[in-house]
Amino acid sequence: MAFRSNKNKSEQSEVPPRRGEARSRFNLSHDTKRAVWGVIFLAGAALVALSFFNLTGRGGEIFYNLTTLIFGWGYYVLPAVFAAIGIIFLFGKSPVEEPEKKERSVFFHTLFGAGLFLLTLLGLFELFGQNFQGGWLGFLFSYPFLYFFGFWAALVIFAAGFLISVLIAANVSPRDFWQKRETVGEEKIIQEEAAESEAASAPPVFSPSGSDKIIEARESEPMPPQIQNETGRGNFVTSFFSNPPVFEIKKIGSEQEEKGVERELTDEDEEFETVESAASPMEDDYSPPSLKFLDEERGVPSSGDIRANANIIKRTLENFGIDVEMGEVNVGPTVTQYTLKPAQGIKLSRIMALQNDLALALAAHPIRIEAPIPGRSLVGIEIPNKIASLVRLKNLLEIEAFNEAPSSLTFALGRDVTGSPVYADLGRMPHLLIAGSTGSGKSVCIHDIIISFLYRNSPKVLKFIFIDPKRVELSVYNGIPHLLSPVITDGRKAINALRWAVGEMERRYEKLEQVGARDIGSYNSKINGKNPQDGHLPYIVIMIDELADLMAAFPREVEGSIVRLAQMARAVGIHLIVSTQRPSVEVITGLIKANITSRIAFQVASQIDSRTILDMAGAEKLLGSGDMLFLSADSLKPRRIQGSFLTEQEIKKVVEYMKNASGIFGESGEVQSETGGLSSALEQKDFPKELNFDDDSGQGGDDELYSQARKLVVEAGKASASLLQRRLRIGYARAARLLDMLEEEGVIGPGDGAKPREILVSKEEYGEY
Repeated sequence: MAFRSNKNKSEQSEVPPRRGEARSRFNLSHDTKRAVWGVIFLAGAALVALSFFNLTGRGGEIFYNLTTLIFGWGYYVLPAVFAAIGIIFLFGKSPVEEPEKKERSVFFHTLFGAGLFLLTLLGLFELFGQNFQGGWLGFLFSYPFLYFFGFWAALVIFAAGFLISVLIAANVSPRDFWQKRETVGEEKIIQEEAAESEAASAPPVFSPSGSDKIIEARESEPMPPQIQNETGRGNFVTSFFSNPPVFEIKKIGSEQEEKGVERELTDEDEEFETVESAASPMEDDYSPPSLKFLDEERGVPSSGDIRANANIIKRTLENFGIDVEMGEVNVGPTVTQYTLKPAQGIKLSRIMALQNDLALALAAHPIRIEAPIPGRSLVGIEIPNKIASLVRLKNLLEIEAFNEAPSSLTFALGRDVTGSPVYADLGRMPHLLIAGSTGSGKSVCIHDIIISFLYRNSPKVLKFIFIDPKRVELSVYNGIPHLLSPVITDGRKAINALRWAVGEMERRYEKLEQVGARDIGSYNSKINGKNPQDGHLPYIVIMIDELADLMAAFPREVEGSIVRLAQMARAVGIHLIVSTQRPSVEVITGLIKANITSRIAFQVASQIDSRTILDMAGAEKLLGSGDMLFLSADSLKPRRIQGSFLTEQEIKKVVEYMKNASGIFGESGEVQSETGGLSSALEQKDFPKELNFDDDSGQGGDDELYSQARKLVVEAGKASASLLQRRLRIGYARAARLLDMLEEEGVIGPGDGAKPREILVSKEEYGEY
C-alpha cells in the first residue's frame, strides 16, 4: 500500500507541475501570441525586400542566392507573402471562447494557406517559364503535373490551388465577402439618410399618469457590433452610451400597453407645440436660462478588456459548477454591466454568494450583482470602469424627452448602467429622501434637481423654501425670484417654516373644497378660466439639506411637521426633498420612512446604513462621486444611476441670470400673499400655536380635554398615555401633557417606571367636583 501511494504521488507530481510551471512563467494571451507572430512575419518581409537591394550585408547576400535558387521568380513574391501572413495574424479574426484550443488551428490554416499559395505560384512560374523560373521548388512541384496531365490540365490545377490558398489563408468564403460589401453599402445609405434627417426627431412617448415615476430615455441607435466566436455560441453585444438626436421614451410594461399609449398620444400630438427650450409648456412668458451656462460631457468611459472579463466571469462560475450563457455587455459612465443567463435549475442565491470570488478573479472592487435584472430573465454583474466619464447636466436637459415632459416637476437624475438618460417626476413620487455619507454626491444631486426645476418653471409656477442648517450649500440661491423667503439657516425659523407649510396646506385644501377640485392641477385649470391673475396656486418644493441637525435640536417638531406634510400635501402641490448624511434610525425615523417612499441612496459606510435608507443592502457597494441607487414607490428593487455633475461656476452663472431677470417675472396676488405670510411666520420667536398639531387645539392648563381625561382615568381606575390616545383620539405629546396636568392637580400619582400610576381620586370624590 505504501509503495502504491508513493507511485501515485510521483505520477501526479512529475510532468503536469512542470508544464504548469512553464505556462505560469510565460503565459501569454492568444491575441498577444498572434501579434508577436504578425510582427515576426512583417519583419521577415522587410528583410527579404532589403536583401533584394543588397542592404543586408553578407548574410543577406547568402540568403538572396539561396532563395533565388530554391524559389526562382518566387523570391520577389516572398515579401508580399510574409507581409500578408503578418497582417492576418495582427488584424485577423480570433475566437472569443476557448482560444487555447483553437490556437493551433488558426496558425495551421494561415501557414498552410500561405505555403499552398507560394507553391502554386512557383508552379505557375515554372509552367510558363520552362527554365527553372520557379526555382528548384517550382520545378519539383510542377514536373509531375506536366508529365502526367500536360500543360492545360496543370494550369487549371495550379489556378484552382492558387484560389484555394487565398481562401484558406484569409479564412473567408466568397459569399461572406459579398455580404460584407453589401452591408457596407447599406450602412453608407443609412448614414446618408440619417444625415439628411438629423434635424427631425421622433416624438417621445411618455408613460401615462400614475403608471410609473421614472421616464427612461433610450437612444434610437443602430445595432451595436457583435463580438462573435467561431462556433456561433456565446455571442454578446457591447453597447456604449451616446447622445444621438433621436430618442424613444420607454414605458415599463407590456408591449401591448406601449402600443396603446403610442396610439393614444399620437392622436393628441396636434394639441402640443414643439418646445425649443427647457421651459414648461404652460409658461408662455418665461425665458429660461441658456444652456450655454452649463458644460458638456467630454471623454468616453474605458471598461478594459470586455472579452477577457466575460471569459473570466464564465470560467469562474463554471469552476463552481454554475453553467451560464453570456449575454450583452452595457458600458455605462461609471460601471460596465455584464449580463448572463444561468442554466436551468441554477439558484440565483448561488451566484449571489460568489460575489467576492468574482471580485477576486476580475481584480475589481467593489462589484455588484443584480439578480435578476428587473423585467428580464438575466443576471447583471456590474464592474467599475477603468476610466469613468462625467455625466453633465447640460446633455440631459437638451434632450427632447426632458423638454417635452408633461409635468412641471420633472427633473434629471443622470444615466443608468446602459448609458440611457433617466428622469423622474417629483409630482408622482410625491416626496424624496436623499441620504449618503459625506462626499458621496448628495449636495450635487440637490443642485441638479434645483437647476432642472429652474430650467422648466417660472416663479409663477414653482416656489422654493430652502432650509440649510449647514449654511454653505443652498445660500448661493439667495435672491432668485423662485424663493418664498431667503435661505433659512436657523433651526427655529426652520420649524416655523414647516409649521407655516402645514397651515398653507390646510388653507389650500379649503380652496380646493370651495371649487370642487381634487388636486392643484384641476384647481388651477378651473381658476385660470375665471381669474388667471389672482387665483393661480404655484407648486411649493421644500428642500432640507441636512435633516440630522434639525432632528438633533427639535426632533418632535421636525418629525411631526414632515410626517404631516408627507401624508397630505401632495394633492395641494407641496412637496418635500429631505437630505441627510447620517442615515441612522434617530434621523430617518420609522414614520418618516413610511411616508417618504421614494428614496435615493448614495455610498454609505455599512450595510446597516443601506438598510436604514432602502430597507435592503447595496448602497455600501457604490463607488461614490454621484453613484446612486434610486428606489421609487412602485418598484421593489432599486435602480443604479450615475448622477450628473455640476460645478460651482455653472450654478453661479444660472443664479446670476435668474437674479438679473427677477424683475421681468411678475407674481400673482396669491404668490405675494404666500410670501408675506411666510415672512411674518419666520419673524416669530416662538412656534405658532395655531399650527401646533401636537396640541391639536389647546395647550397648557386651558386644554378643553382635561375634564374628559380626568373623568376617563377615574372611571377606568388606571392612567396611561396610550389609554388617553385611544379613547380621546389624540397624539402622544398631548396625552403626556394631560397626564402631567392630572398629576399636578392631584388626580393621579407620579410615574414609577413600568408600574401603573396610582389613582388618587375615587369615583365618589370625583362626583364632588
